[in-house]
Amino acid sequence: MIVILTLHEVQGKNPRILFAVRYFIPSETMLLNEKRTDGMRNIMRFKFVAIAALLSLVVFAGVGCKKKIADPFPATGAVTGWEKGDKTQTYDAANLFQYIDGGSEQYINAGVVGVATSDYKFQGNIEATVDVYTMKSSDGAKTIFDSDPPTTDSKSVPLGDAGRAYAQSVVFRKGAHLVRITAFEAAPGEDDALLTLAHAIEGKL
Repeated sequence: MIVILTLHEVQGKNPRILFAVRYFIPSETMLLNEKRTDGMRNIMRFKFVAIAALLSLVVFAGVGCKKKIADPFPATGAVTGWEKGDKTQTYDAANLFQYIDGGSEQYINAGVVGVATSDYKFQGNIEATVDVYTMKSSDGAKTIFDSDPPTTDSKSVPLGDAGRAYAQSVVFRKGAHLVRITAFEAAPGEDDALLTLAHAIEGKL
């Protein structure tokens, strides 16, 4: 009898085989036809113990390779003037469309794992939303970052691997993460406040 064990990762509608084990296990009839010596029994015991150990490694490897959605949100008071909202919401690749309906395909194609999002308020009068996207790799984060080209009112900022400040928003990438901070409306001191919050989040990634 031949046993094939496969470990799958399911991403949307496209399952991917992460690991496969193919092993031949002799039938009882075949074993009876073999010379039953103590040496043969010991060999068979060793083989089955080896299989069990290998299967355990496969299971733990599958669990370990699953990237978690990052949660680098500073608590209220951790960044001067900023208060964090009560809730942090998360969406994975399967239900990302519920958060960015009409734009989720772009992130899925780039290998998004999920997004965590939370609201913030600065000194009681600047409201902003922070979105932290976790991708499968840094290439995915770069793909999304590059999809928002510079504009006449944007400028590069020293954040993570690359950062850009726009009017009322800051976007940067660091490793496999892409962070977007968006203020709801313009206000005095907003640019500096957004950058200060961005640096705090960068430090937790």
